[in-house]
Amino acid sequence: MSAAEDLNRVLEATSPALAGLLSPLGRAAYFPQDIPFQAAEARGTRYNGTIGVFTDGAGHAVPLPSMADALDLSGDERDRAFLYSPVLGVPAVREAWRRWQRTEQGDSPVPDEVPSSLPVVTCGLSHGLSLVADLFGGPGRKLALTTPFWGNYRQVFSLRTGVELVIEPAYGTDRRFDPKALRRALGALPEGEPALALANFPSNPGGYAPTAIERARLVEGLVAEAERRPLAVICDDAYGGLAYAEDAPNSSIFWDLAGLHPNLVPIKIDGATKEFGFFGGRVGFLTFGADLEDEARQAIESKIASLVRSTLGSPVATSQMVLLRSLAGGQALAEVSEIRRIARERYGAVRPALEALDPGLLRLLPFNAGFFVLMELADGLGLDPHDVRRHLIEKHDTGVVSSSPNYLRLAICSVAAEDLPETVRRIEQGVRELAGG
Repeated sequence: MSAAEDLNRVLEATSPALAGLLSPLGRAAYFPQDIPFQAAEARGTRYNGTIGVFTDGAGHAVPLPSMADALDLSGDERDRAFLYSPVLGVPAVREAWRRWQRTEQGDSPVPDEVPSSLPVVTCGLSHGLSLVADLFGGPGRKLALTTPFWGNYRQVFSLRTGVELVIEPAYGTDRRFDPKALRRALGALPEGEPALALANFPSNPGGYAPTAIERARLVEGLVAEAERRPLAVICDDAYGGLAYAEDAPNSSIFWDLAGLHPNLVPIKIDGATKEFGFFGGRVGFLTFGADLEDEARQAIESKIASLVRSTLGSPVATSQMVLLRSLAGGQALAEVSEIRRIARERYGAVRPALEALDPGLLRLLPFNAGFFVLMELADGLGLDPHDVRRHLIEKHDTGVVSSSPNYLRLAICSVAAEDLPETVRRIEQGVRELAGG
């Protein structure tokens, strides 16, 4: 029996839903006992000639002084920053992020009985999504999601692995969030067929987080679908902690789903990019919300390590150490809370301007969270959103993102609070001009 088959048998015996969700690539993946594996086993030996890193001969890094000075690290921190990271990430970083997820990321600490795995470090959140696509995607597999959605989902899942997107509108004819949309998309699939669903809250591009009542209905629908099939729910939590409305929970829906049903496999994708303002650091995490026995955990981690090793080699150690310095220093929550305060201030500044938009030109989609506002060009104007975007650059010194069929997205995270009302005024004026008003 091959090493991959051994892992698959472990998962089939201990986590049938997880095993049933694996793609052909996921089933074939395993972490071979080559250089990283052998180097890990030899760690701590007096004479370690395994891995190809230049050291002082005693296992310590020998960085260029100018680079070491730039990072202001010394001793063990400097060694970990300048040497290879373990393929699944620096253990101390993984442990520290798990504590952050469970104690600081949402409204209140996650109860001990709610399961979550030790997060695996990824090279940004898009890499985390691509690992999930490789593990569970592929031709013939379906991904349920709601529109409008972040365009890169199409590249990550459909273009790269051949996943078929099953799409439902996120908002009903009353322009309110529809918590039954994901279940409708899944309900069209044959019973018993493994499937994926994507929950992105707060959303990009919509800037919306479901209310507590909406979220309860959404969870109810996903559990009902898990009665009919193995279901992986991918929780894209890039904008975690950024819900502004009092009736919208700040914690991830991942925690509502974790351990809820044996056929339901919640997967949390999060990281320091938005939460810590660490956009250049590219430190993300992939976490499972299920009770995994040791053998099952080792099996799925072996598969993930295989995929990381075959693409990146290992995640960036330097960025991990910068993040660990913040997490271990005791000041992270206060500093992240300041980012959240500024984001909330911008939400408060832009909301009145958005509510005053001429509905004959632009209509605001539900917006209560995250970094973005989504506006819809009014029906009957006959305007191409990409033409509007270019007009705003050329005539109004204003940049927004356009997407088909008729959306304009404003990133409030990138504009000062005092400038947001004027930004909205210019967007409206540009649309009016093109509409002939």
